[in-house]
Parts: sequence; C-alpha cells; structure tokens
Amino acid sequence: MASIQTGNLNRIEFLPLSVIRRPIVPVLDEEKISKMIETLKSMSDPDAIDDGLPPIDVLRIKKNGKEWYFGFGGCHRFQAYERTGKKMVKCKIVPITESMLKMYVGGSLDNMFIESNDAINES
Repeated sequence: MASIQTGNLNRIEFLPLSVIRRPIVPVLDEEKISKMIETLKSMSDPDAIDDGLPPIDVLRIKKNGKEWYFGFGGCHRFQAYERTGKKMVKCKIVPITESMLKMYVGGSLDNMFIESNDAINES
C-alpha cells in the first residue's frame, strides 16, 4: 500500500542505504523484521528490482550544493535491509524544503546537516 506522501509517485529510485539519515530512533517489532528478512532471502535474484518489499519513502533536501536524504518511516524495512547486507534500497524520493524538514525535527534542524566527520571533530 502506498503512503500519503508518495501515493501518486510512480518513480522508484535506488539509493545506498548508507546515505539515508534516520534522525528518529525507531521502535522495532523483531517478528516483523524477521518476516521481511525471510521475504528478502526468498528472492531468487537478490539484486532484482522487486525484492518483495515496498519502496521506502525518503525525503530529499538540496543544501549547499549537496543532496541530503532523510527517512522517517520504513524502520522495519531499513533493519531488514541492513541485517541482510543489502547496500542499495528501493525508494520513492520526495523533494522537500528545510522548513518542511523542521516540522519533523524541530529545533534539531541545524544538526541534520552536519557531516559525520564534522560531528566526530566537534566531540
């Protein structure tokens, strides 16, 4: 079933799992993740476009010449992909603005655009 945000988007893109930021710690159902892992493992071609799971909705912001990707839903799919070692994941990308992202992260907005190396250097 399609989400409200991407119900009308038919274009599916693939992104490296590593570029999608997950700012909210998920609450996970291990049984649900296990079933998704079974689905992924049952596919005869692990690189097939249809891996048995729906695409993940990903928000994209362009800032300072860079594209930033954020995922707020699909936490069980993220875990299933991560645990099976899948590097590229199927996504529906929604372009948004910084003010739209602020609705999700509030006062943490500026922290969303820190490179991971920058965060290490600041500690």
